[in-house]
Amino acid sequence: MVALDTLRNINKDLASVQNEISTGKSVSSAKDNAAIWAISTVMSTDVESFKQISDSLNLGSSTVGVARVASEKVTELLQDMKELIVTAQGANVDRTKIQTEIGEIRENIASVVGAAQFNGLNLVDGSSSADMQILSSLDRSSSGTVTAAFIDVARHDLSISNTASGATFGGSAVTDLTIINNGGTNAGTADTLADSATQDITIAAVADGNSYRIVLDDSATTNSLGQRTFEYVAGTDDSLNSVAANLANQISTFFSATGETNYTVSRTDDVISITNNSGANLSITAASATGGTAAATAGGLGNVASIDVTTDAGATAALTSIESLLQTSIDAAAGFGSSQTRIENQTDFVSSLIDSMTSGIGGLVDADMEAASAKLQALQVQQQLGVQSLSIANQAPQTLLSLFR
Repeated sequence: MVALDTLRNINKDLASVQNEISTGKSVSSAKDNAAIWAISTVMSTDVESFKQISDSLNLGSSTVGVARVASEKVTELLQDMKELIVTAQGANVDRTKIQTEIGEIRENIASVVGAAQFNGLNLVDGSSSADMQILSSLDRSSSGTVTAAFIDVARHDLSISNTASGATFGGSAVTDLTIINNGGTNAGTADTLADSATQDITIAAVADGNSYRIVLDDSATTNSLGQRTFEYVAGTDDSLNSVAANLANQISTFFSATGETNYTVSRTDDVISITNNSGANLSITAASATGGTAAATAGGLGNVASIDVTTDAGATAALTSIESLLQTSIDAAAGFGSSQTRIENQTDFVSSLIDSMTSGIGGLVDADMEAASAKLQALQVQQQLGVQSLSIANQAPQTLLSLFR
């Protein structure tokens, strides 16, 4: 019985060591060490969250980088314009031709500003005055409370004219699918999106001044989202895809900023797809309108449109005006540059933090393979000796029986 009990304990230890070697972990489940397993599991979820934050920071850095490059290019174009304005100060120059060149530069600036978008988000076209928020960290307190931290990136208006900024949702309401298609439901009519289902909202037509509005409402069910309205007014340079990208980006940014996980949004060309994973119904209303007040208003570089060097007075006024315009674009480039540096520094920190946390988790739960290997060999020898010991013990009664032969 002693030999049998000893062999049973050896086999138990041997199974434990073999599990360590096969999994590579000394704590692979809660029964191995409940406290260590709980700590490592929480840290592992944080590591996965920080990997998503790293993706958010990379996306933010790319968006801000596009805006910075555009601001720097606008600054270069304004410098070229300043050289022409300085030339126009002379009396014996062809100011008409100089004005023509200034007009070409003006159009070039408008083209650069209009194209400076990344994934549908433009930080320099004056379409919004709200700061862009980039998810930068998850801060866990000693009590276990987790809060999201953000990097705010200020927008800068480098547009010459901005049709969308003065537009409001209104005009003649469109109640069919010619402007926006809410999964086959007429525009302006709420449609119910069931759990585990996806609704496609298609931008069907774009015109300057058209208003587009998407309302998500779960206040009657889970109420994790409440009633949220996302709106965009198209400008002259907008396309089906750019309108869809802008609305999808608004929704995605809100979900990221609030930590909303019950619903997800994606976009393919001019189609916005919203998926409901909340376990309850979600109400979706996609409304549209034409004839909105989309009259052009002056953008941050609006004074470029009034530069006219064909007269002495105009040339003198242009010299004063260009300095202010240059300062606006320089401030924008400097602001975006500072923000991008901060984002990249945070990206480096998050990457180092992931490495440190991963190493810390390994120190808690990873097996010491050298020690486990040595212990395995020792237990295998003990197992062989235990079997022999049990065999010897079982032979003892046979020896006693031989005395009676």
